Amino acid sequence: MAGRARLNNDPDPPPTRAADAAASEALVRRLRHGDAGALEPLYRGESPGVYRYALALCGQADLAADAMQDAFVQFAGRPEGWDPGRGSLGAYLAGMARHHLLGRWRDQPVAHDDTDADDGDHVEAPEQQLVRAQDQARLWAAMQALPWTFREAVVLVDLQERSYVDAARIAGVELNTLRTRLHRGRARLLAALQDAAPAVERSSKSA
Repeated sequence: MAGRARLNNDPDPPPTRAADAAASEALVRRLRHGDAGALEPLYRGESPGVYRYALALCGQADLAADAMQDAFVQFAGRPEGWDPGRGSLGAYLAGMARHHLLGRWRDQPVAHDDTDADDGDHVEAPEQQLVRAQDQARLWAAMQALPWTFREAVVLVDLQERSYVDAARIAGVELNTLRTRLHRGRARLLAALQDAAPAVERSSKSA
């Protein structure tokens, strides 16, 4: 994750999705005028990002799917609620999914996907698979141990690679508050991962 993190202080990258934003606005206008067929392309375009955000935040595939579906159901019922001037459609839907998760939040262990994602010819050696699994387990355990507000900031900026401004809009906080949460979340996450590493090494050596 650290390799993907944007550690600079730029609040916003240069705009690169103007065409996508214009297409979304056109589809939403159709939806507001009663064209139900406009919902399907919106769903195809935005649902993967909303689902990934919810999954990274809660660690449970079924709960993430529920949050994503609920966001679209609410949006379909009231498409006029989205104001393009205040943020992207993806950020708006992510905020709705966040609200759903907050309403249903429970302390549960993280669900991990045990399926093999590599269908190619390359097969990792057993020791490589063990190290990768340990790293992923440590990361998810450390993420789930973070307070909600810190975890959300790390998920939005470091995992989803959203701009600081977009992340602050989704979280419903001021930009400086988002920056503070992100800084503290990263610090706690790093400390937790550093504390977990020696324990894993000792366990491997004693096996």
